[in-house]
Amino acid sequence: MSESVLVVDDDKSVRTVVAEMLGHLDFKAQSVGSGQEALAELSENRYTFVLTDMKMPEMDGLQLIRRVRKDYPDVCSIAMTGYSNEYKYMDVLNAGTTDFINKPINADELEAKFKRAIAERDLRKELERLSVTDSLTGLYNHRHFFNRVREEMTRSERQKLRLGMILLDLDDFKGYNDEHGHLAGDALLRKVASVINYRIREGVDSGYRYGGDEFAILLIDADNDTVQTIGDRVGKGIKEECGLTASMGDVNFSPGMTVDTFVGIADEKLYQAKEQPKHKNNSPVT
Repeated sequence: MSESVLVVDDDKSVRTVVAEMLGHLDFKAQSVGSGQEALAELSENRYTFVLTDMKMPEMDGLQLIRRVRKDYPDVCSIAMTGYSNEYKYMDVLNAGTTDFINKPINADELEAKFKRAIAERDLRKELERLSVTDSLTGLYNHRHFFNRVREEMTRSERQKLRLGMILLDLDDFKGYNDEHGHLAGDALLRKVASVINYRIREGVDSGYRYGGDEFAILLIDADNDTVQTIGDRVGKGIKEECGLTASMGDVNFSPGMTVDTFVGIADEKLYQAKEQPKHKNNSPVT
């Protein structure tokens, strides 16, 4: 990740020197003279860090850190001050800052603070990623599926956006496992996940391992035709690349639906599809 730092200090000489230090440490750095200017800059350009003085007129560092934490949760804040006795360390941390550095700024200390902040941020993001990811397939997991369904249903009602969902289940996956072994079964599940990721709309839709050999696809701003098209595309891909057929149930969101109703409709359609006779071609695919 390319790190970019917004330096905020009402003393121009200080912010200029600090920005130059960061430049020598291979960070992209820009500087502004107030909290209001910082918020305006953050609204226009992408930054990964805000390094802010604490004692500033109109909006002090604590106020700015709280605003950054609220409006730009992915941006890390580091506080700097020459008035260390005026701001307690825990108060600054509780406001949302990652760390605290005293003036005058030492280049070595500045580098160490940023390296630690980056390491902690990256570890936190990796832990967050693992918490929502299915370890076998790399798709989102069952728990995250329901969290996203709730979020997207709320957003669809508020913004009057269309929302679709597909539940799919591999046909006779147990027979495939019995014939080819569980390692081959795991490999097949990973291949199905790859098919799903490749055939949904990148950056719009999302795939989930619902459980066992069941998968879910959440389709954002998708009408019934779009849901059907993507379902057909995924089903064709699974048959061609994995050598199995998949049964599917889909649903389009209507205002007033509960999560249980929304998922339940797709689940019932999936059950009905599973009852339909299919031509089975469960040969291994390499």
